[in-house]
Amino acid sequence: MRFRFPDRFFVAGTDTGVGKTLVSAMLCLGLGADYWKPVQSGSVEGLDSTMVSRMSGLGKERVLPERYVFRDPLSPHLAARNEGGWIDPERLCIPGNPGRLIVEGAGGLMVPLNNDFLMIDLIRELDIPVLVVASNRLGTINHTLLTVKALASAKADILGVVLNKGINPDHKEAIEHFGQVKVLAQLGHFETINPEILQKRFNELFL
Repeated sequence: MRFRFPDRFFVAGTDTGVGKTLVSAMLCLGLGADYWKPVQSGSVEGLDSTMVSRMSGLGKERVLPERYVFRDPLSPHLAARNEGGWIDPERLCIPGNPGRLIVEGAGGLMVPLNNDFLMIDLIRELDIPVLVVASNRLGTINHTLLTVKALASAKADILGVVLNKGINPDHKEAIEHFGQVKVLAQLGHFETINPEILQKRFNELFL
């Protein structure tokens, strides 16, 4: 394997909608890992865990249940408040599964989970390495470098970056130069997503 992934790591995004769930599905399939998204908002639009299962073919026993699910497509602290709820960080400890595990965050690092606790605080508490997912679009250099800097300030172990939704060598070069971090892969656009295509893409990029 070109890059050796740890048994457990966190998939963080530079923003919402950058492709964390797609990348998580591909890596779960390729690495034989279980999937866990501790906090899900926007369930009215569907669960990311359901998308991962559908894209990767993972059985229900490989997709761990969320600790919190909220209906509204809002920041988790707002979605929780709308339902009269509160996200307790002590409930967000890693489940006791013995195998490989990929944990997917919600939105970017500075997304509030409650009035005192951000997504980056959860990463710090879980104390597992972090893979950053960014979208290959205008602004991705800035967003990715800010994300990498915040993770470095939090003393997180940064595995690298995956650039999604296109190939751009200039973005890769700039992120690696200024961020002193490795861009592990760039994913082009997918016309169709299914387990066979994700496995093929994983093999091309990482084996």
